[in-house]
Amino acid sequence: MMYLTIAVLCSVAVSVLLKILRQKNIDIRQTIVAGYPVAFLLTWLLLKPDVSSIGALGNAWGIIIALGILLPAVFIILGRAIESVGMVATDAAQRLSLIIPIVAAFLLFGEVLTGTRIFGLLLGFLALGALVYRPQHGLINSQAKQTPLWLFGVWLGYGVIDILFKQVAKQGAAFPLTLFVTFGLAGLLLLVYLLSTRVRWQGNALSAGLLLGALNMGNIYAYVRAHQVLSESPSIVFTGMNVGVIAVATLIGVGVFKERLNHINIVGLLLAIGCVAVLFLL
Repeated sequence: MMYLTIAVLCSVAVSVLLKILRQKNIDIRQTIVAGYPVAFLLTWLLLKPDVSSIGALGNAWGIIIALGILLPAVFIILGRAIESVGMVATDAAQRLSLIIPIVAAFLLFGEVLTGTRIFGLLLGFLALGALVYRPQHGLINSQAKQTPLWLFGVWLGYGVIDILFKQVAKQGAAFPLTLFVTFGLAGLLLLVYLLSTRVRWQGNALSAGLLLGALNMGNIYAYVRAHQVLSESPSIVFTGMNVGVIAVATLIGVGVFKERLNHINIVGLLLAIGCVAVLFLL
């Protein structure tokens, strides 16, 4: 369970870091672009991708390019969502993105949905609706109107990324190599974009990127190792990871950052945990 615990803590630590950066008005885009070389190097050292087979990626390149664009974009959306609604609701929405590949498997790939999975999906959609709920008092400003959109962007973005990674795997590409190439491409594309906008570089943003890259890769590596160690109980890993992140993020968000949750948001958190339990334990 050590690896699973590390994966949960690294995942939540990413949200904590992004929240602090937003509070200090640090350009998250620069932090993200500085984090990719670290993640790229750690992927090489820890997962040992077989670079010699890069020529065999073939048709997977289109999906990898899409991932290279989506990964930094969704990271930026994640930061905006944490700023708008807090890390508790944002991390829960990120974990609920697991229902998107299930829906896609049914709608796009012809897989059969059981009654249990339909019930789990229903819980997931109800949880998402409850998490984005914010009571409105008087006039609604433009920032308040955008709040649900950032949360929905996190949910949809991570769900699509999950689908794309699985499609690359189905085409025969090994996960370490896919991750290695994707990190490199994502960092390069974001760097080109920032240079084209003539951004004013911030030293504190770039130094924070070193920590972000390490936490991001630490989460991925520990999660992969947890699946290897608990290979006979993948449902325990899935459930422990998702419920663990929601629980720890709630404790830190409410206890440390004093984030406020209304009664409907709390119901949403409970529904999110119920969704994960139904989909992976029943």
